[in-house]
Amino acid sequence: MRYYKKIYFIRAALTALFCFLILQSQAQGPPGLEEFGDATRMVKSQYHALTYTASILGAIFGLVGGLRVYNNWQSGKHHIDAQVMGWLGAFIFLQLIAVIMGGIYGV
Repeated sequence: MRYYKKIYFIRAALTALFCFLILQSQAQGPPGLEEFGDATRMVKSQYHALTYTASILGAIFGLVGGLRVYNNWQSGKHHIDAQVMGWLGAFIFLQLIAVIMGGIYGV
């Protein structure tokens, strides 16, 4: 009988030890979670500046691309469909960056 009590005591002690270790490891959280929260807070605080920057860059690249397409058209290169589509796609992408960032970071 004493042998069984000893085995039950050892099992109970090991179970308690493993439960304690599991609770300790879960209390710390996954690695990088705190840093991701810090990055999210930084983006939320700088959101308006980032959207203005994306809009300004979109306007500048749009003007430069438009001038390039106009210059090619005036110089006689009439097959500029790919340039126009690239110019328009880049302009739309840079304007939609603000919407995408707002959706990701919940601003």
